[in-house]
Amino acid sequence: MLVAQSPFMHIHAELADSLEFGLTPMGTRRVINILGGTVSGERVNGRILPGGADWQVIRSDAIADISARYTIETAAGALVLVNSDGVRHGPADVIARLARGEAVDPALYYFRTAMRFEAPVDSDVAWLNGIIGVATGRREKNAVLLDVHAVV
Repeated sequence: MLVAQSPFMHIHAELADSLEFGLTPMGTRRVINILGGTVSGERVNGRILPGGADWQVIRSDAIADISARYTIETAAGALVLVNSDGVRHGPADVIARLARGEAVDPALYYFRTAMRFEAPVDSDVAWLNGIIGVATGRREKNAVLLDVHAVV
């Protein structure tokens, strides 16, 4: 399996504060609503529509299990459903700094997601239906930045 060297898309998702559910049978649950954002790239440009969310479980091994669902509206008006599943983890002090909203070098923690897309078959982004993306992420106080690479 190869991953394209250069990202085909950059995502900047604006986030609400976390809704902390506490300990559930699955782990420590939280939901982070997605307020909007931007998408830019050579073949995909547009915005993230409000209404998606990132449903997370902090597992007993302190790894954040991430499951995000949201919609991109391209500059041409196509709606693209994004399904993004991944993990984020790192040293306890680094994760604590992220939780406080501090700026942290993304090289100090691991944040990766696997992405699938659902786009209209008659759109200029229909090619997204046939790929899997792998994103490297960076967490900011109220945003997530993703560089999305195609698995080729």
